[in-house]
Amino acid sequence: MALSKEQARQTRFAYAMLTPGIILLIVFTFIPIVYGLPLAFTNYSAVDTTKWVGLKNFDRAFHDPDFWVSLKNSILYVIVVPVIQFLSILMAVLVNNKLRFVNFFRTAYFIPVVTSMTAAAIAWKWVFEEDGILNYFLEVAGIIDGPISFMSDMNLALYGVMCVTIWKGLGYYMMIYLAGLQSIPSELQEAAKIDGAGRWKVIWHITIPLLMPFVMLCSLLSVMGAIRVFDEIFVMHGPKGDPASATLTTSVYTYKISFQDYNFGYGAAVGLVVSLLIMVFTILLFRYTRRGGMNYYE
Repeated sequence: MALSKEQARQTRFAYAMLTPGIILLIVFTFIPIVYGLPLAFTNYSAVDTTKWVGLKNFDRAFHDPDFWVSLKNSILYVIVVPVIQFLSILMAVLVNNKLRFVNFFRTAYFIPVVTSMTAAAIAWKWVFEEDGILNYFLEVAGIIDGPISFMSDMNLALYGVMCVTIWKGLGYYMMIYLAGLQSIPSELQEAAKIDGAGRWKVIWHITIPLLMPFVMLCSLLSVMGAIRVFDEIFVMHGPKGDPASATLTTSVYTYKISFQDYNFGYGAAVGLVVSLLIMVFTILLFRYTRRGGMNYYE
């Protein structure tokens, strides 16, 4: 079917708007991926002559204790996904109501999203220091007797970084869920209320099921972000994932071996393993949602 002149004009305009983003995606994502894949099978570094080593980099990774520590921490970091999704949905439901100053709250919740991660991580690092504001308020409230080492305690350091990720991403996912809530026909909710359903029943039986495609999208983005977490850890705990590798994730480890040890071949192999890990989580997420009856994509 031939497009009208107006449709053709809109199509050309749409492609014109997409072109800069596509060019950046090709230059900074697709080309590095294509170029980096072969490196995973070489000993490419800053000191040695490049040679094809086959699967030796992967064998080295699977026998490297630091790699397994980073992999464990990356998988553990996925804990942030259900937390951030639940809180984002709750916030979206709250700001979707017609309340006074609702636009102010929507803006306030979104401010962390546009805040530089470096600035946010530095600020949160000050909060978690032994002489920081968090310990001060906990001591004033009588909850603790002495300061807690949130930054240097191996059992707490990674969870402190998770708090930064949650705080930074809440507003982003809230806006996606808010768009989803506003796309739900109000007639369905009004009909349920006429039938005697309370507020929470309407949310649970109508709002949440119709919101599941958005939950799927946000969960997928959140999982990918959690496994690839880098900025927060690098700023707060450095490239070694201090204390004692307690915050060492696969992305931080890849940076360390690539740009500190200059072993780019091994770094590419670890990066490929991380990509496969993200793919596995993505497939599991899709299968779970389909088996759970969320067949919105068929």
